[in-house]
Amino acid sequence: MKFSLFICFLLSTPFLLSATTIEEKLYDLEGVKFEKFEKEGNDHQLYKLSIKQPIDHKDPSKGYFRQKVYLEHKGFDNVTVMNTQGYNTRFKSNEIEQITDGNYLNIQHRFFGESKPDSLEWKYLTLEQATADLHRINTLFRSIYKGKWIATGISKGGQTSIFYRYFYPSDVDVTIPYVAPLNTNMEDQRIYTFLDSVGTDDCRNRIKEVQLVLFKNREAVLDRLKWFAQGQNLSFNYLDNSIGKAFEYAVLEYPFSFWQWGSNCDDLPSPNNLDANIQSFIDIVGLQFYSDDAMDLYAPHYYQASTQMGYYGYESEGFEEYLIELGKNPNASFPPKGTTPSYTSDLNKKVKQWLDKSGNQFIYINGAWDTWSATSVVPSKKVKAVKFDLPNADHGKARIKNMPTEMKAAFEKTLEQYLNVDIDLTVLD
Repeated sequence: MKFSLFICFLLSTPFLLSATTIEEKLYDLEGVKFEKFEKEGNDHQLYKLSIKQPIDHKDPSKGYFRQKVYLEHKGFDNVTVMNTQGYNTRFKSNEIEQITDGNYLNIQHRFFGESKPDSLEWKYLTLEQATADLHRINTLFRSIYKGKWIATGISKGGQTSIFYRYFYPSDVDVTIPYVAPLNTNMEDQRIYTFLDSVGTDDCRNRIKEVQLVLFKNREAVLDRLKWFAQGQNLSFNYLDNSIGKAFEYAVLEYPFSFWQWGSNCDDLPSPNNLDANIQSFIDIVGLQFYSDDAMDLYAPHYYQASTQMGYYGYESEGFEEYLIELGKNPNASFPPKGTTPSYTSDLNKKVKQWLDKSGNQFIYINGAWDTWSATSVVPSKKVKAVKFDLPNADHGKARIKNMPTEMKAAFEKTLEQYLNVDIDLTVLD
């Protein structure tokens, strides 16, 4: 009798019943493997998924790879949020799934992290293929989740969400790209315009002073950076084993990173203090970004930038006499060795035209002081879309939780209208 009562208790417990049901549904998804895991402070059902994807969606005979996805299950009728990562991924909460109480699919981009074929054939790293991965995931999970759907992503992940909506406009109800550029060229000139006008004249002049101090004291700076690189175990074989070349790139990068990551003009060092200038350089840019480890880590990103996504270059005007190893306006993309990518802006132009005419139910979130805001999407008046530019916010702080009160209220109203569901911004407090 006690055993029967215990069984009845189990069957009447909603959590256990729900857990069994979602796992049964995951078992039914073709090509999906899963394992459950727990995270301290999170009481929802969490799963690490491995999803079989064609290397070439147009020709499955080319083989398959497995794509890593994290799932946080909350309810079959809840909103479902796709976080369209642009790089590697780990399990981490997301503002959009929090405020909607949404099921959460956090999707690693193809060719990054664990989501790689045994042999990388770069020609299959296209936006057409990457968004087809997302479409297949959406198709699989629509058999489970019947509520509203949102695509969102940050930076390159935000770019991916835009392209995803372009190729598959009916997959989601709303797209929310954070700090996402839509570049129009391999060296988008709007970046130069932004860096020549953001902030105050005094701040921009002081940034240039730092660059000049570093260049004018090249040998002394490099002597110290060599010790720094050795301590960090950095190598620069990609850059012809030249720390000098890495140094030149990094000094040219200084203003881009300064504004992208919200550095403070009041903290800029005096030109008379070389040590302070070197420390500022290390804090804001450093050399790691140009090391072999970083080149390997971001190789897929650079390949995409050099073929379809576009990127930015470094303005060399005023520094020509100090550039010993680099030419005029060098590009900031470093495609994998052995590849010869050819950039075309055709897709970006088509996406921009589509956004202007049909890009409805987009909510763009950007930081007004973020360098990448220079190439962000500006919604046309022909579509139902809204852009929120957070004042004085950088690439990392342009988030809903940091919006001014009136902007936050406008965001809440807009998303509720687009989804026709209630959202709760207080969970971000």
